[in-house]
This record gives sequence, structure tokens and C-alpha cells, in this order.
Amino acid sequence: MLLEVHKKLQARSDRVKSVDFHPTEPWVITGLYNGSVNIYNHITGAVVKTFEVAQVPVRCVRFITRKNWFVAGSDDFQLRAFNYNTHEKVTAFEAHPDYIRCLAVHPTLSLVFTGSDDMTIKSWDWEKGWKNTVTFQGHTHYIMNIAINPKDPQTFATSCLDKTVKVWSITSPNANFTLDAHERGGVNYVEYHPDPHKPYILTTGDDRTIRVWDLLSKSCIQTLEGHTSNVSWAIYVGGGLPLIVSGSEDGTIKLWNAGTYRLENTLSYGMERVWCASLNKSGGNELAIGFDDGLVVLKLGKDEPTYSMDSSGKLIYAKGTEIQTANLALLYEEGSSMEALPDGSRVSLSLKELGATEVYPNSIQHSPNGRFVTVVGDGEYIIYTPIAWRNKAFGQGSSFAWADDSNTYAVLEGKLKVRIWRNFKEKKEALKGAGGWSVESLHGGPLLCARGNGFVVFWDWETGEIVRRIDVDSKNIYWSTSGTLVAITSDDSYFILRYDRAAYRAAVDSGASIGDEGCEEAFEIVTEISESVKTAKWIGECFIYTNSANRLNYLLGTQTNTVTQFEKPLYMLGYIPSHNRVYLVDRDMSVLVYNLSLAVVEYQTAILQRDLVTAAELLSAVPEAERNKVARFLEAQDLKSLALQVTNDTEHKFELAIALDELDLALSLAEATPAPENEVKWKMVGDTALSRWRFGLARECYRRAGDVSASFLLETALGDKNGLRKTAKDATGKGLNNIAFAALWQLGDPKAAVGLLLETDRKAEAALLARTYAPSCVPKALQSWRIELESKGKSKTAGLLADPSRGQDSELFQEGWDTALEREEQIYGKSTNGTMDIGAVLAGDSP
Repeated sequence: MLLEVHKKLQARSDRVKSVDFHPTEPWVITGLYNGSVNIYNHITGAVVKTFEVAQVPVRCVRFITRKNWFVAGSDDFQLRAFNYNTHEKVTAFEAHPDYIRCLAVHPTLSLVFTGSDDMTIKSWDWEKGWKNTVTFQGHTHYIMNIAINPKDPQTFATSCLDKTVKVWSITSPNANFTLDAHERGGVNYVEYHPDPHKPYILTTGDDRTIRVWDLLSKSCIQTLEGHTSNVSWAIYVGGGLPLIVSGSEDGTIKLWNAGTYRLENTLSYGMERVWCASLNKSGGNELAIGFDDGLVVLKLGKDEPTYSMDSSGKLIYAKGTEIQTANLALLYEEGSSMEALPDGSRVSLSLKELGATEVYPNSIQHSPNGRFVTVVGDGEYIIYTPIAWRNKAFGQGSSFAWADDSNTYAVLEGKLKVRIWRNFKEKKEALKGAGGWSVESLHGGPLLCARGNGFVVFWDWETGEIVRRIDVDSKNIYWSTSGTLVAITSDDSYFILRYDRAAYRAAVDSGASIGDEGCEEAFEIVTEISESVKTAKWIGECFIYTNSANRLNYLLGTQTNTVTQFEKPLYMLGYIPSHNRVYLVDRDMSVLVYNLSLAVVEYQTAILQRDLVTAAELLSAVPEAERNKVARFLEAQDLKSLALQVTNDTEHKFELAIALDELDLALSLAEATPAPENEVKWKMVGDTALSRWRFGLARECYRRAGDVSASFLLETALGDKNGLRKTAKDATGKGLNNIAFAALWQLGDPKAAVGLLLETDRKAEAALLARTYAPSCVPKALQSWRIELESKGKSKTAGLLADPSRGQDSELFQEGWDTALEREEQIYGKSTNGTMDIGAVLAGDSP
């Protein structure tokens, strides 16, 4: 079994005696020999919370997530519970008269079971004030572990150093039955098989073995040997992964095939003895392991399930070594309600057991015509017929690739040898350069592709010649159905290349020497996109994929479009054109559906090919709901006029009208928009009209937009007095006094400007302006200024103001004052001398 093992976390600490996963948070809790309890985030590796529980070792700790608690047992005989959010101690009491070595939390009832060196097991009900409901007696040595039966939570099993395992009912103090599990040492651990159809348990002992027991026959069916010291624990991984993992005081973790019981791998992290483990029950095949020197969290296997779907919608996937099948094409049979399903809906499939495979599958591939299915795993490949699931061919191989004709395939043996078969007979012609490069995987299509460390090489299936070798770090290769485009994905980006078969054939026919680098003209790069592709498929020339940000995107030409965002990782299953749906799966092989109209894809493809005649014919088939998306695509292709004809979105239509200088259309759209939302549109139309020298339209638009600043700029440039007067009036109404003053000044009306300053409590400025430009207004301005000063308690300052209308100040204004009044009358006229009625001026009653 070729199994990926990733170390997610390695944290040094005091000896870890117990671990447990939180079912919803990314947390692992550890009970330490120094009396502390730590909670780690196993994604970031940070210590989230720390609790000083006891002065003696904490040998067992478990989450009670229903209450936001954890419960811990220690060597001071105390059972303690803490709220892990508030750090509040919920309870603490002496549960046993000796060390508490193990505990378990019932999955549904309010019960905690504890096992102790006093040779008893006790159940405690926290809803009844932590009352001891039952004391289970019968063992004659230390209780090492408690396991609640996942198939029947009314029963549980215990392991003991008296060499036995006992099975109990939660309501009875006496054991249902006893297994003499290990003759030459105590039993350290007991664990149930997670599959309800397999009544097995695992036991580990001080005799250095793991044993598999059938509870129905109460007999040992397998003994696993390989550890060199006491075996601390053994766990079934489950989740479709047929694996048993064990840990020992010899410092190693061993991985065993749960089907063949063969040892698959041995891991060592140099952290001394292994004491405890916990499997993340919420999925992901994550395993937390406690050592003398700290904690390690492992990720076993991959999240992506093993599956394949052919072009007709026939799905085959592996659940362990069992093979199941379903037909997605039947989802839209007559009377089906699939049409009404919203995006992201789960679809129920009619599953059929197809059979089993002799290897643990790492990959499954349909041949292009769907007549065969290849399973690769455990260093072997097997070709089956998909209907009867009969073995057609098999052999050694770590990677497999089909040619487009479905009669030719290639097999990678080891890292260097690539063999090609046609009609199930090996071809004698060798691939040029094969054996000189270390190859990681093969990929099929119009050309045979091999992917290695830092390179991708393409061979011609017929001749075995190198078509092109490209230096690139890659993860996967995807050929389009037309055979002209190929996507090469890497860790942080992907490349789209166009394959020119004619250029390659021309180079070969010309007799030019084609070396190990191949023909440079065979491929040209179309685009590079900075996205990490996880899974992908081609629909014609549309590349649809899921990325590392949990989005479903598709690429046409050089433009990417997002279909939807996922809440969790999903994997591309395939696309069925007749359904107009994309199908994806999660790690549990639940199928989800999303809309992607084939008519839209075909229309966009025609646009990219600049085949506007075909595009016009296809447009009628594009659903109305997709028109706006198509219009955005057309705009990105600089086909704004066509986008304007296609879009149904008035906002987008307005933007396009502005961009195309379709001012009459933009004007009608602005008029149809209710206030005050239309102000921005009027402003945009006004700016565009101004840039096109349509001053009348610009003036009207700025007025409707209420843009006084733009109106002032325009009226000043035009020199229109009536327009300026109206702008000043609008500015006054909006409280934009600076613009109103500037407009009055441009009108050459200082008396109105003085009046505006007085109305806006700018008395001092009004008096000074009047003294310089409107002397007849000085008395009134001074009077207002004096009143303001006196109201502020500044009577002395007010008295110092010289006023020509006061007799005592008249001598101060003898020189030139009468001349100034005469000059003002000559300029503005006698009828307005001394008039500062700003309302009358703005109404047009003043020249």
C-alpha cells in the first residue's frame, strides 16, 4: 500500500500521557506527566490554552464538547472538569482511591467512565451532580483502557494488566464476557473496529504484539508482530483507508494493512517512547500521538477520494478496496426534480456494488472510450471491464496512462522504465530518452507525457520520438478533448500551451535533427495564470478547475471566471453537457451539482475565435439569466458594442453607454433611475458630454446631479451671467457659501457679496469688503459687526469702530469718501446703492 504520510505538527513538551481531538475546532488536547494540560491548534502549531491541573501526572484527558468542558484524571485520585473557554473549574473530586489511568466519555449520555489502579471502573453522571451510577468490578489488576462500542453504545470494553479484556453493559456491574487476550503480559489497549459490519476488536500487550479478535466467535483471528517493546496502543483508521496504526515503547509507529495484515511502513520521530494516540473522528484521517518528548500530529493518506467518471456520466469510485458505481446520466430522467436544484445541492445517487480490487487503489482511470477502467495501487496496475468488473490485464507499475485511441497505454515501472502496450501486447519500440530521467508519473492524451523533478517530456505514441521537453516544476497534466491545448499545473500557477501537430510533423519531415529537447515549434504558450489548481477538466477549449482557495473557476482564452466559492474543499468529478451541470465531490464522495451552461461556453469560445457569425447564431441559446455574465465577458474582450446589445443589467448597460459615448441612451437610463441614486449617473453623463463639447447637455446634467462645483466651473468658462446667478442661488441653498461667494464675485456684484458675508456671520470680512468695493454698505456692515461684538461682551472694541454715518466719526471720512460714493453710483447705479438684499440679487432683480 503506497500511503502518503504528512507530519502536520511536532511539538516538544513534557511526557504526553493522553491526547484527544476536538470534533469541530482544530484542537488537540494533551495531558502531561508534569500535571499540566495543553490545547494545541494542529493547523498553526500554536499552544491555544494551558491549564495547571495537578501537581502529579495527568494520565487521561478527554473533551466533552456538548458542555465546552474537558475532563482529566490524575495520580492524586482526582477527577476534574474544566470549561476550556472560560478556564473555570467545573468540578473536582476523588473518584478512586488510587491512580486514574484511563477515562472515556459516552457519545450520547451524560456519562464519564473512569478506570483506576484500584482495579475498578466507575461511571459518573454529570447531569446528576457527578453521581457514581455504577461501579464495575471483576478485573484483578490495573485498568489500562476503556473503549465504548461505536455500534452499540450500551456496551464497552476494558483492557487490564491481568491479561484480559472484558466487555460490559453500561448498566450492569458485572462483565458480559471475558477474553484471555494476551498470555505473556498485560493488555494495554482495546479498540473497536469502526465498521458496523465487522465485529472486530484490537488489543495490544506487553508481549509486543497486536491481536485482532472476532467478538462473535470470541477468537483471535490475527496476531501482528514487529514491535520490540510493549505495544501501547493500536487504532483502526477507517474512512475507506484499510489501515491499522500501532505505537510502542520502542519509539516507533507501525502501519499495517487492515485487509492483509501486512506491515506497510514504520515511522520514527526520535521522541523516545510512544504512549498514547487519538484519531480525529470528524474526518481527515488525522492521528495525534503522544511521546516521552512531546506531541506529533500526522495526516494519513489524501483527502481527495479515488474515482473516475467517463464522458457519459458513469462513475466508479473506491471505498477502500471495494468498488462502487453510479450513473449520473440517469439523474435527469423523466420526472426528475434535478432542474429545480440550486447550486451546491447534494444529489442522491443509486449506488451499486461493482466488486473489489486486489490492490489498494491510489488512482482509477477510465479509458477515453469508457470500455476499460485501470486501477493503480501497491506498485501494480489492473485493467478491468467496467460493467462486469472482470480482470482484463495486470502487471507491475506505479503509474499508468491511456492514449486517445483507448487501445494503447503506457506503464511506469519504478522511476526509469516506461513500457508501451497496444491491444494488450507490448510494443518493442523504445521511447527515446526513456531511462535517462527519473519519472514520477505518466499522463495520457494525444501525446504520452512523463512528469519528473523539474521537467515535463512529451513523446509521440507511434514513433516514440520526443516531441518536446519543457523545464517546469509540475503537479499534473490535463489535455483538452480536442487535443490542441494542454494545461500544466504547478504549486502556485498553471500554464496553458497550444500543441501544433502540423509544426512538429513539418520539422520531422524536413529531416531536421530533433534532440532530447524535442521540437521547439511544437508548443506555444497561451497564458500563465497565478492560481494553484487542485483538480480540473476540459470542456472543449474551456478549462474548468477547483483551486486552493476553494473556488470553482473556468478559463477561456486568457480570462478566468468564477462559478462559485466553496465552504470546504471539493474535487472535480466531471461535466455532462446535456445537463449543463458541473459535478463535484467532497472527501466522503458526496456529489454536489453546479450550473454551467454549455451554450455560454460555446458562445464564449466562438467569441475567442472571433467567429462573430457563429456567435450570433449561438446567442439565442444562451439563457436570459446568463446574459449579464456573457456581457461582462464581451466587455473584457473589448467588444463593448456587442456587450451593450447582450446585457440585461441596466447598470452595466449605462456603463457601456458611457464608454461608447452613447449619450442619448445614457441620458434615458439616467432619467429612468429614481433619485437620489441617479445623481452619480447624471454626473457621469455630464462629464462625458463636457468632454464631447456638448455644453448644453453637460449644464443640464450637472444641474440634475446637484453638482454645484461642476456647474460653477462650466458657467464661469462660458461667461453666462444668468447661469452664474443660478449657480450662486443653488450653492446658497446647499450651504456651499464659498462657491456662492465666488459666483457673486464673478458676477461683479460686491454688494450682494457683502450681504452673503453678513448672512453667514462673517461680519468683519463683510465690513472690510464693503470699505473697499461697496462704501455705501459700510454703515450696515459696521452696525452688524458692532452688535456682534457687544453680544460677546466686547463693547469697548465695538466703540472703536469708525462709522461714517455717526457724526463724531465723520471727520475721519472727509478725504475721498464722497468721491468713493459717487464712483460706486456710477458703476452700479443709484437704485442699488446701499441695497444688500441677496435674495433679490439671486432672483435677478439686481443688475
